[in-house]
Amino acid sequence: MPALGLPDAWLVAGCLFQTVWNLRTGRPAMDGIRDYDLFYFDAGDLSAEAENAVARRVEAACADLPVTLEVKNQARVHTWYEAHFGAPYAPLTHSMDGIDRFLVEGTCVGLQAGADGLTLYAPDGLAGLMGGVLRPNRRSPDPRLYAAKAADYRRRWPWLTVLDTESQAPARPLLVHRIGLQPPPDGR
Repeated sequence: MPALGLPDAWLVAGCLFQTVWNLRTGRPAMDGIRDYDLFYFDAGDLSAEAENAVARRVEAACADLPVTLEVKNQARVHTWYEAHFGAPYAPLTHSMDGIDRFLVEGTCVGLQAGADGLTLYAPDGLAGLMGGVLRPNRRSPDPRLYAAKAADYRRRWPWLTVLDTESQAPARPLLVHRIGLQPPPDGR
């Protein structure tokens, strides 16, 4: 990711939490993962053309990976969200704002890679993700979409627990955790 040179770039969403659920279920890590979402934040050009050009550049750089990439500029989501989903969407100030607004609490996770290691962002903590407990995200701009999303997840991972109420606050928030990259003791 650092080599892509994208501002405020994060690997987010399904490719992270679905990997956890797959491994917990005994499935291969990538089983059923439809795409890998990459968020970035560039307020300098909010056009679809600019976002598409970035997506093409990322796809070319990652052509050797056996995955589908979805690249989205979080600075421009407010320009198309309401027309696509039917609900207003306030402008974001950085990519983490987009992660905050996922439909399902506990699936709001992102990884950012930098020269000094990885940064994990999980505004609701990791208990819901690890425990497979789904609940509506109180920060989502359109909670009407939650039930369909939760039902889709439960169809693919039947052991998940689907709740219909929002939590007032995460039990153990993990807003940002940095994981440093250290060489192994043998130098490899």
